[in-house]
Amino acid sequence: MTTLDRPAPPAPPPGGDLESQTFGVFRRPTQTLGWRSWLFTVDHKRIGIMYGVAAISFFVIGGIEALLIRIQLAGPDGTMLSADVYNQMFTMHATTMIFLFAMPMASALANYLVPLQIGARDVAFPRLNAFSFWCFIVGGLFVNTSWLLGGAADGGWFMYAPNSGVAYSPSTGIDIWALGLQITGIASLVGAINLIVTIINMRAPGMTLMKMPAFTWMAMVTQFLLAFAVPVITVALVLLTLQRSFGATFFEPAAGADPLLWQHLFWIFGHPEVYILILPAFGITSEIIPVFSKKPLFGYPLVVFSGVVIGFVGFGVWAHHMFASGLGPVSVSVFAASSMAIAIPTGIKIVNWTLTMWGGKLRFTVAMMFAIGLIVEFTVGGLSGVTHAVAPSDTQQTDTYYIVAHIHYVLFGGAVLGFFAAFYYWWPKVFGKCLSERIGYWNFWLMLIGMNLTFGPMHVLGLQGQPRRMYVWSEARAGTGPFDLGFWNLVASIGSFVMAAGILLFLVNVVYTHRTAPPAPLDPWDARTLEWMTSNPPADHNWDRIPNVQHLDEYFHRKYEDIGTDGHTDLRRVATAEAILAQERTDDTDDIHLPSPSYWPLIAALALPVIAYGIVFHLVLCALGATMLLAAVFGWALEPSVLTTNAAAGHGHSAPDSTT
Repeated sequence: MTTLDRPAPPAPPPGGDLESQTFGVFRRPTQTLGWRSWLFTVDHKRIGIMYGVAAISFFVIGGIEALLIRIQLAGPDGTMLSADVYNQMFTMHATTMIFLFAMPMASALANYLVPLQIGARDVAFPRLNAFSFWCFIVGGLFVNTSWLLGGAADGGWFMYAPNSGVAYSPSTGIDIWALGLQITGIASLVGAINLIVTIINMRAPGMTLMKMPAFTWMAMVTQFLLAFAVPVITVALVLLTLQRSFGATFFEPAAGADPLLWQHLFWIFGHPEVYILILPAFGITSEIIPVFSKKPLFGYPLVVFSGVVIGFVGFGVWAHHMFASGLGPVSVSVFAASSMAIAIPTGIKIVNWTLTMWGGKLRFTVAMMFAIGLIVEFTVGGLSGVTHAVAPSDTQQTDTYYIVAHIHYVLFGGAVLGFFAAFYYWWPKVFGKCLSERIGYWNFWLMLIGMNLTFGPMHVLGLQGQPRRMYVWSEARAGTGPFDLGFWNLVASIGSFVMAAGILLFLVNVVYTHRTAPPAPLDPWDARTLEWMTSNPPADHNWDRIPNVQHLDEYFHRKYEDIGTDGHTDLRRVATAEAILAQERTDDTDDIHLPSPSYWPLIAALALPVIAYGIVFHLVLCALGATMLLAAVFGWALEPSVLTTNAAAGHGHSAPDSTT
C-alpha cells in the first residue's frame, strides 16, 4: 500500500488529543506528547531553540577548557595539566568553540528567525532540518566521548600532518575527532542546503531580495559558504581517516606524498570558516544598530553587497596561513594582496554601522552595547589581521600568541559579542520575556573588560616570542620589565576569570528572567523587521495570513508614516503593534498545513556514531550502524505525510511534509 492509498487517520476523541495514530505498521507521535514532542519535532522554532541550548552547553564546556589552560599558564612551571593533557585541552577547546558552539549558534538563530523574517511558515525541508540538528548533537557528543576512550585529540584544531599520523598520536582521539567532525559536517551541509532553498523559494509575496532583512542576507551568504567549504574539509577528514584506520599514505613524505596537501585542504575550508562564524554576527549588528538608533540602516545595498564580497573573496585568502611553509614569492604576493583586499568590504560595514548611529536617537540597551562592542573589538582584531597580510611580519608572528590574540579578537570580539547582542534583542520574541537589563549591563562590562584583559596581553606575549602551544614556562624565560612574560600571562589568566564571571551572569539572568520577569510587550524595541509582526512567541504556524511585503523594513512602515517636509524625516505613528497583529489574525486556520512530527531523523542520526565507532574499534559495529541507517531511511521514505491533530486546541495541523 502506498502512502496515498492509506486511509485517513482517525479523528481525535471529543475533548482529548491523540497520543499516537496508526498507519499500517507505523505508529506516529503527535505534537501533544510533552517532552517527546521536542525529540520528534520538525518545527523550525523548536529546532532553533534546541540548537541554541546545545550550543550554549558546549560553550560552557569550551570555556571550562579555556580556564584550565589559563590556570596552567598563570605562573611559572604550571602543574595543572601535563604536556599530553594540555595538547588535548587546547585542541578540544578550539574544536568545541568553533564547531560545537559558534557554528551551531549561528544555525540556531538562522533556524528560528529566517522563516519569520521572510514571512514563511517553516523551512523548505522540515524533517531534513531535524536530521541536521540531531547530526550536530550526536557528532558533538561523539567527539567528546574521546575523553573517556583513551584521550582526546591532541594535534590542534588544524591537525597538521604528519603530527596527526598514528606514529605521533597513537591513541584513538584523532580518529574520533575526524569522524565526529564528519558527522557535524553532514549537519552543516544539510542545514545549508535547506536554508538556501527556504530563502530563495519561500519569501512572502512582494519580498524581493533587496527587501530582505540584513540578517537573512548574511545567513544566506553563510549557507553558500558552508555549501562550498564543508565538502573540502570533509575530503580532508576522509583522507585522514583512511590514513589512520586503513593504512593509506596521503600525507606521508616517505611514500612520496606531501604533508602540505593537508594544509591546503584544511585552510581552503578554514579561512571561509572565519566568515561563516562572523557574517551572522554582522547580520545581527545590522539589525540591532538601526532599531536603537531610530534610523534605517545606512547604505543597506552596500552592507548587503559587502557581505557577498566577503564571502567570495574569503575563498581566495587561505594561503596566508601558510606563508612560513615555503610557497614561493609569487604565491605569497598574490595571497598577501587578496588578504589586504578583504579588509575593504569589512571596513565598508563598519563605516555604514557608524553612520547609522551618527545623528540617531541612540538607546543604549544591552543589545545595543553588545553590538557597539562588536564594532570596536572586531576592528581591533581586523587591524591585527592586516599585519598577517604582510608576509615578512606574518612569518615572525606565526605560531606565537600574537595569532591567538588576533583570532580571539575576531571570533570572541566579533561572533560571540554578536550572539550575545542577539540573545538580548530576540529573547522576548523567542520566550516572551525580556532579559534583565540591569543584570545585562554587568554581563556586558564583565565580558568586555575580561576579553581585553585576556586577549590584549597576548599581543605582547606573541611579539616577545611566546609560542602559542607552549604548555609551561619558567622564571628564567619570563624576562623582566614591561615585557615580562610572567606578568602578562598572569593578567591574561585573571582576565579569563573576569570574562567567565560575565558569562555566568548571563546564565543567572536567564534563570532570573524565567522565574520572575513579566511577559514582554508585543514590540518591546519598536523594531523594524517582519518577525516582530507575530506574537511573542510566535504561533506554531507563524502567520495566520502570510504578509504582503511592500517595503524594506516592512513592519516599521506599517507602524509609521513619513510626513517630513523640505527633505527632513518626520514620522507619525499610524498603527500600534497590537493593532497590526489583530489585522493579521484570522480564525480560519483549518487549511494551514504543517509537517507532522517524525522520529526517523533522530534514528538516522543515531546510526552515524555507531558506524563511526565501528571504524575506530570493530567493523561489526559498522554493520549494525548501517542497518540502523537503512531502516531509518526506509521508514522516513514510507511514513505517512499527513497527521490530523486538534487544531482548535492550538496544536498542529494536518500537513503534507515537503520532504516526503
